[in-house]
Amino acid sequence: MTAMAPSRNEPDLSFLLDHTSHVLRTRMAAALAEIGLTARMHCVLVHALEEERTQIQLAELGDMDKTTMVVTLDALEEAGLAERRPSSTDRRARIVAVTEKGAEMAERSQKIVDGVHRAALGSLPDEEAEVLVRALNRLVTGHLAAPVEAPRPIRRARQRG
Repeated sequence: MTAMAPSRNEPDLSFLLDHTSHVLRTRMAAALAEIGLTARMHCVLVHALEEERTQIQLAELGDMDKTTMVVTLDALEEAGLAERRPSSTDRRARIVAVTEKGAEMAERSQKIVDGVHRAALGSLPDEEAEVLVRALNRLVTGHLAAPVEAPRPIRRARQRG
């Protein structure tokens, strides 16, 4: 005898958000790979250009752990796109400075990122795209602004290599 699955009373929001997020990340990764960047490299370049920031601050903004941040910065330095320098305000701290070549790459990568986002939203009628963005912004700043404590750590969805 087979047990019957419980009936679903609500849309599977977890699946919808996870799936669309995963596919969007894969499209972003493929588009940025064409110019030799990863999404993390793009994130570091753009945020480091905004203002003087330490490696730790950039890791927090990009939701990266310490090891991932070091690997990302090593790759940016190796490519001549960024470098670690002493902070102008705290000589004990080191900031990430974007090189001229890095600033040009950030400009290119931002156009790519904007294009990927535009294509995703462009697949919807204008009014639906506007409602979707407005609703997601409400969730991100409201009910789903911060994770709650769970008995076991929740892992974020992984991107397939």
